Amino acid sequence: MHYRTLGTSGIEVSEVGFGAWVIGTDWWGDRSEEQAIEMVTHAVDQGITFFDTGDVYGHGDSERLIGRALADVRDEITLGTKVGYDFYNNPQAGHGELPKDLSPEYLRTAVDRSLDRLGVDHVELLQLHNANVGEITPDVLETLDELREEGRVSAVGLALGPSIGWLAEGERAVEAEFDAVQTVFNVFEQVPGQHFIDTIRDQHADTSLIPRVPHSSGLLNEQVTPDTELAEGDHRAYRPDEWYETGWEKVDALRFLERDGERTMGQAAIQWLLSHDEVATVTPTFRTTADIDEWAAASETPPLSPEETERVRGLAETNFNVSRDDGMDSLRSSVGGEDLEDIEKGYAGS
Repeated sequence: MHYRTLGTSGIEVSEVGFGAWVIGTDWWGDRSEEQAIEMVTHAVDQGITFFDTGDVYGHGDSERLIGRALADVRDEITLGTKVGYDFYNNPQAGHGELPKDLSPEYLRTAVDRSLDRLGVDHVELLQLHNANVGEITPDVLETLDELREEGRVSAVGLALGPSIGWLAEGERAVEAEFDAVQTVFNVFEQVPGQHFIDTIRDQHADTSLIPRVPHSSGLLNEQVTPDTELAEGDHRAYRPDEWYETGWEKVDALRFLERDGERTMGQAAIQWLLSHDEVATVTPTFRTTADIDEWAAASETPPLSPEETERVRGLAETNFNVSRDDGMDSLRSSVGGEDLEDIEKGYAGS
């Protein structure tokens, strides 16, 4: 495993991190608490040191389990969590989005409760969870500064979503000198991740990117194929058929990234993200210990060559030679896609 620094915070993160949304929830399959803890400890054994959770995952269950699993190695790992959804006062309706509260009073209360569940006195990274640009007010920024000064958080970030991510919000985070922006970013879904990289470079900013969904929800690691039957409750079952059908065609166009015995397609997808200096860590969705073994090892596989990177870029400009729409445009933005129209040309998915 190789390691990078988050922004200018001095906080070290493993190039492959652990997205703990699979812990304490049933969105990616049921597992017992002991099985969940075994996955976390197995990840530590494979060199993973960055663990990213959120208070809303399982309404605190993910934080509680992560804290329990990592208690004995607290000094060796980097903890990130997210706050902003008020699940304390609102019932959850399926996978529906809960009301948010980013008032300074609520943020402080939420941080206190997260630290308590994690069993720690601070987290290295605190992220605002899906905050809209209008919610990132001067009072919120002041509260984040105070939490850092108090030593309760070391760095701050913005986690975008729940789909591909919000353009104005990511730009606001870079402008406000957040240490990190977490967003959906992968070879197939490059907007707005590539735009954020351009923004960081144009502004000479120090914000790091944390890509999530690096395998495009199972396409780039080939866990979702034409023969796959998604289990009941699997969130991917809500995607349109066109998304899968066009995705399989795109995977075939990327076969040149595989290196027999050296790099799998799933590892190449991670290495493509790591080819960007602005990317600090990549958080795949681990479902099994076999996933952990393969993707944690991606850090030490051969990096993409300049020729491979250029070939990916050329394919992205032609939508991987797929002329059909994938049916996802309306899900790619907080305002139905309109804010991405001016920047998407030249990026994948345009």
